[in-house]
Amino acid sequence: MTLLFIRLFFTILSCIVGFFIGGLYNNEWIGMVLGLAGAAFWVGVEAMMKQISVRGLSSVVFGLLFGVIMAKLVADILALVPFSESFHASLRVVLTLIFSYLGAVIALRGKDEFNLIIPYVRFKRTDLKEGVVLLDTSAIIDGRVADIFRSHFLTGRLVVPRFVLHELQRLADSEDDLKRQRGRRGMEILRAMQKDPTVDIMIHEDDLPGDREVDLKLIKLAKILEARVCTTDFNLSRMAAIQGTEMLNINDLVNSVKPVIFAGEQMDVFIIKEGKEDGQGIGYLEDGTMVVVTDGRRHTGHKVKVTVTSVLQTQAGRMVFSKMEH
Repeated sequence: MTLLFIRLFFTILSCIVGFFIGGLYNNEWIGMVLGLAGAAFWVGVEAMMKQISVRGLSSVVFGLLFGVIMAKLVADILALVPFSESFHASLRVVLTLIFSYLGAVIALRGKDEFNLIIPYVRFKRTDLKEGVVLLDTSAIIDGRVADIFRSHFLTGRLVVPRFVLHELQRLADSEDDLKRQRGRRGMEILRAMQKDPTVDIMIHEDDLPGDREVDLKLIKLAKILEARVCTTDFNLSRMAAIQGTEMLNINDLVNSVKPVIFAGEQMDVFIIKEGKEDGQGIGYLEDGTMVVVTDGRRHTGHKVKVTVTSVLQTQAGRMVFSKMEH
């Protein structure tokens, strides 16, 4: 609404200015029409530039300034060569054009890594607050990250890279039913998080050059933004740890806050299916922990009292082995 008001105000102001300028030449109405046409043209140009980010624009401006300075230095050096004045003037124009172009393009390509370093002073990007957390596809689909953020155990700003959003879209459009369901679930969860005023989340618009895999892009972007990565993917966590990127694995958090279970402890378990071994029954605790019950197959579909015999902690989670309480 604010943008529409600004466009309308600019158009009206352009018509007024055109009217008064046209009055200087006794053509007020022609001036107003030209002012309206000019306003429509620039509003159209502005609408086409909506994909240009402020960071990209600031990088281009810096590149242009750097190119002009380099052109001036090179031209001053070449001025020592005894050429004609007209040749030096033409050379300055050509060098300014070339270096401005190169500076703008190079700065735009490296806008994600853009920072200006001066001895003892480093100017860093200020569009991202401290504690940036990048979300990968698995963390979004999992859905628990929003609840963790609301509980204030996870601080900072949640950032979803554009290439992660593209992967979610690709999953949602997949011909495989399971992948399509996961992708649509992730899109719905992300939309709900964006609408939630208590969740600070944004989309990182810029992609990284090259045909890297999503996981590699995520690790690269985390290094550029000095961010952490939130995931449920064990392989991604291991890969990132090797490359020195800080990871926040939701499964590790869940496992760390599960209640401690000791051998000899008694509990009630609802057996829902039979196990792999003969006579075994399988049940689950409220936190999702699998409970293997010896001789529990015949009680499938019933709640029974069991005694814990041992607890096995694996990379995939915790398994509890128990026996029937007679």
